[in-house]
Amino acid sequence: MIKRDGAQTSLWQGNIQSYIPTGKADRHAKYDVVIIGGGITGVTTGLLLQEAGKKCLLVEAEELGFGTTGGTTAHLNTLLDTPYYVIAQNFGEEHAKHVAQATAEALNLIRSNVTRFNIDCGFQEASAYLYAQDADQEKELEKIRKSAEDAGLNIGYVQEIPVNMHYTKAIRAAGQAKFNPLEYIQGIAQAFEAAGGVILQQTRVINVTEDDSMKVATTAGIFSTTDVVYATHIPPGINLLHLRCAPYRSYAMAVTLEDEAYPYDLSYDLYDPYHYYRTQIVNGQYYLIAGGEDHKTGTQENTDQCFRQLEAHVRKHFKVKEVAYKWSSQYYEPTDGLPYIGYLPGYEDHVFVASGFGGNGMTYGTVSAQLLKCIIMKETPVLEKLFDPNRIKPVAGFTNFVTHNTDVIKEFFGKLFSADELKQLADLAPGEGKLVTYRDRKVALYRNEEGKLHALNPTCTHMKCDVKWNQSERSWDCPCHGARYNYDGKVITGPADADLEGLALS
Repeated sequence: MIKRDGAQTSLWQGNIQSYIPTGKADRHAKYDVVIIGGGITGVTTGLLLQEAGKKCLLVEAEELGFGTTGGTTAHLNTLLDTPYYVIAQNFGEEHAKHVAQATAEALNLIRSNVTRFNIDCGFQEASAYLYAQDADQEKELEKIRKSAEDAGLNIGYVQEIPVNMHYTKAIRAAGQAKFNPLEYIQGIAQAFEAAGGVILQQTRVINVTEDDSMKVATTAGIFSTTDVVYATHIPPGINLLHLRCAPYRSYAMAVTLEDEAYPYDLSYDLYDPYHYYRTQIVNGQYYLIAGGEDHKTGTQENTDQCFRQLEAHVRKHFKVKEVAYKWSSQYYEPTDGLPYIGYLPGYEDHVFVASGFGGNGMTYGTVSAQLLKCIIMKETPVLEKLFDPNRIKPVAGFTNFVTHNTDVIKEFFGKLFSADELKQLADLAPGEGKLVTYRDRKVALYRNEEGKLHALNPTCTHMKCDVKWNQSERSWDCPCHGARYNYDGKVITGPADADLEGLALS
C-alpha cells in the first residue's frame, strides 16, 4: 500500500507497493527539464522528453501516485465531461474537432505505452454509455450526441445500457478505455528511468527562480535547469490560474457484488453532479467502481454524508456484497471548459504548467504530456494556442504574477492557548475536527484517537482564506483555491507551499 493525500485509501493505492527509483539526482549537473509532480502528467511528460533527447529530473513531494492520479476512477475518455457543444460554443466547431482528435491521440499513446513497455495495468478497451432519465435530459443527450458526432466521435443511440438503471434514451461512444492508473504510471516511470531520467521522491520544491538559468530549490538541494514543468494539478504559489480553476471533490467506492453482475463498459447518468460506474479487476478480484456526489472543496460540512449517499445509491441499483474501498479525490474545473496547458502565466519562457482537467485527468494529463513535449522541443503544435493558459485575461486589479507564498501570517506565533479551555469550547470526539472562535480569534482544532488536541492557525498559507474540516479525509481544506493540509497542518495538496502554523497549548 502507498500513502495518499487523505485518510481514506483508494482501490489503487491499497493494492500496490511504493515505487523505488533506481537513479540518483546530481546537484552539480544542469538538467534540460525539471518536472515537478509525480502523477500521470509529470511521469508521461518526463518519458516523452527523455526519449526526445532531453535530460530530465522528476521531483515529487511524496511518492508517485500520491495525489489525484492515485484517487482517480481511471476512465479513459474522448467523451468528455465538458460536452462538445459547449467547446464549440466557446472555441468554435473546428477546435472542438481538434479536442476530440487530441484526446483520441492521448488514448492511443496509452495503448501504445502499455504494449511497448509490457505494462500489466489491466488496460481494456471499452465503450461509454450516457443515458437520459426524463424528457429534459433527452434534449441534453441529443445535443451531446450531435456535437460529439460532429467532432468526430463514433457515437449513436442504443437500446440497452450496461447498468440496471431506469432510462428513456441512451447513447454509446466507442473507443474509450479503462486501466489501473498506478500500475500504469509505475510502468511509465520504469521506462523513464531506463531512458536515463531521474526520479526524486519525498522531495518538496521550495522555490523556483530565474537567473542565468532556472534554479529549482528543493529539500534535497538546488538543481539547475533550462525548463521547468509544473505537473502538480494546480501550480503552487499565487498565480492567475488560481482565479480560473475551481477546486472540487468527488467521491468513489469500490464494491464487490453478490451476483457477480459486473458491468464491463463505462456508464454515466446526466444528473449534476452525475454518477458513473465501471469495473476493474485488481489482484484477481472484480470490483464495481462507482463515483459521484461532487461538491466544491471546503463547502460540504459533513463529508461522511457524501459517502453515505453514494453507498445508498449504489446499493439501490446493485447487489452489494462489501464496500471494499471508499475515497475522495480533488479536481479543478476550468472556467471555459478546456484545460490550461503551456506557458505559466507570468512567464514568457521556460516555465510550463498543465492544469484544469476537470473530471478527465487521465486523458488530459496525457494530452498535456504530448503538447508540452512538442512546445519544449519547438515543434509549434497546432493545439498550443487553444490550450494556452495565457488565453485568460486578468480581472481588474489583479496583476499577472507568479510567486511562492513564503511569508506566512504569524499573528498567532508564540502565544499560548489554554488546552483545557479549548477542549471545553470545542467538545470534540476522538478523530473529529472543528473551527472554533477563542478570544475573538478562529482556531482550527483536531482531537486524535488518543485524545491529544492539535491546534492550528486556520488561515490558509496560500491566499489567506479560512480552512474547513473534512471529516472523511481528516484534512483541513481551503474552499478558495483547494489547498489541503493534514490534521497537524502539513501541506498535502497545493497550491499552498507552506504548512499551517501550529499553536502552542499550555
